[in-house]
Amino acid sequence: MKKILTASAVLISLSIGAVAHAEVENQAVADRMAAMKAIGGSMKTLGDMAKGATEFDVAVAQAAVDTLEAQSEALPALFEAQETDPESEAKPEIWTNWDDFVAKSNSLNAAAAAITITDAASVGAALGAVGGSCKDCHSEYRM
Repeated sequence: MKKILTASAVLISLSIGAVAHAEVENQAVADRMAAMKAIGGSMKTLGDMAKGATEFDVAVAQAAVDTLEAQSEALPALFEAQETDPESEAKPEIWTNWDDFVAKSNSLNAAAAAITITDAASVGAALGAVGGSCKDCHSEYRM
């Protein structure tokens, strides 16, 4: 059941991202941007819960974590081809430092996979490791 929910969350997030990035001509870049948008949306959901801006809901929080895990697992494959588009924020250093980029993607995936949501406090604790992984990669590989 979890795999079905995760697959559904991935498909929905990619569909939403595809609409949001309609101006992107390169489909590979659009797919990457959709994955990043899904990750960002999940982080916002969790962040809002951690700050108390939205009510804690274990099912919603877990769905956000599942999306983080699925999308972060897909990142290396999404970036493997050196595709560009004027709308992309990906730096060329991704491909010149490929092993480091993959290691950072894997670190994000490991942080997402390690999250256990039990209550509102667990949401805040989860954000630290995941947010640090996002920052590590974005500071080097995002324009």
